[in-house]
Amino acid sequence: IGLGFGVALEGLRFGFAGPWRAMILNREPAGILAQLLCIGIVACFAIPLLAAYPAELSGAQAPIGFAMISGAFLFGAAMQVVLGCGSGTLVNAGSGNPVSLLALPFFALGSFAGAYHLIWWTNLGVLPIMTLRGASGLVVTLVGLTVVAIVLLLLSKPNARVIPRRYLIAALVLAGLSVLNLVVAGQPWGVVYGLGLWAAKGVTALGMDLSGSTFYATVVSTERLNANILTDYTSITNFGMIAGAFGVAAWRSGGLSQRLPTYPARALIATIIAGLLLGYSSRLAFGCNVGAFFSGIATGSLHGWVWFASAFLGAFLGIPIRRLSGLEIDP
Repeated sequence: IGLGFGVALEGLRFGFAGPWRAMILNREPAGILAQLLCIGIVACFAIPLLAAYPAELSGAQAPIGFAMISGAFLFGAAMQVVLGCGSGTLVNAGSGNPVSLLALPFFALGSFAGAYHLIWWTNLGVLPIMTLRGASGLVVTLVGLTVVAIVLLLLSKPNARVIPRRYLIAALVLAGLSVLNLVVAGQPWGVVYGLGLWAAKGVTALGMDLSGSTFYATVVSTERLNANILTDYTSITNFGMIAGAFGVAAWRSGGLSQRLPTYPARALIATIIAGLLLGYSSRLAFGCNVGAFFSGIATGSLHGWVWFASAFLGAFLGIPIRRLSGLEIDP
């Protein structure tokens, strides 16, 4: 399934950060419309499945609070700096994008740090977890997605309202893989937890004591840290995405798909900072575009909608920061 995600995302040039940028700068909604279509298809399967098998399957559900909202805003900004969300960073790194290759290890470190401090942040105050369940929840979700799509169409250029064929194919393929991920792993498609786990395993191997973190001191976290990394579904999926993207890039060009431009020092510094923020903020926000926006809405969690709004606002901040950082020379 992870390989499939990587092949589809890289092979069909489907992502999250780029389409958001296209809508903000050029009023081109096709990419986001395809995202909404994909989420809607997944919701048609995921919400009924969660209702039918509550003991076997879990949704991407999280509480709404100060940390979640501010984390999503920062994530939206940071992902525009490096032009990659959680899945985008993995796929771009797999295809040889130098910015994502630099950002990825710092993304993992930021995710670890965010998880380490997560309970402190959530203690600032959160609302109860709110979800849309059953048939009525599915209807509300689909209506919400339709309303957002209509708003995007009204704000878009008249000649930019058709979704390209490759986006439609990608939406169908990713929807199928997402439902498979839910059924096979018992949990929705996610990215960020796996990255934080990699860093946590690394720092514990170096002798760091994580008992001071409420998050990592839990029984579940302790078991994950002590277990083989290949027993973690999110990590396996992440490895698959990187490998799938690498395979497509190698097939497409006989090697890595990106040339290596020369960036100014400020661009490299901005990439490192953005990578750290991507990881840290996504833990506070209970996920990235995949784990919070995509899987959150698709499994009926209201935090997914709030995440989407906050992160989209953050993207308006990240776009000019990317330009000022000197990263616009990307091939």
